[in-house]
Amino acid sequence: MGLLNIFTKPTPSLLRLPTGSFSVDREGCVLIGTLPSSFPAPLIDDIAQQVLALFREAAAAQLPLSEVVINYPSLKITARELRGGAIVFLCPKAPYATACLN
Repeated sequence: MGLLNIFTKPTPSLLRLPTGSFSVDREGCVLIGTLPSSFPAPLIDDIAQQVLALFREAAAAQLPLSEVVINYPSLKITARELRGGAIVFLCPKAPYATACLN
């Protein structure tokens, strides 16, 4: 049986979908968050930059945008504008997940 172990693939490291929120200031610095510490910080920064860019572009186009809801097949992202900054809620859409309060 040891010979068969050579051909087995290593199990992929899957990222668990987060449940939590974080808030950012107008420069994109994370002020506070309830996401698990295992969630990658670069991914939080990327989400924050995209959300802030969206709110800035809406303001430049004179569109009154205060909330954005992005639905992915397994994740819901809700972002609310806060005087130049934003608060972002992440909630997985799995049948076993608890309900998000946003």
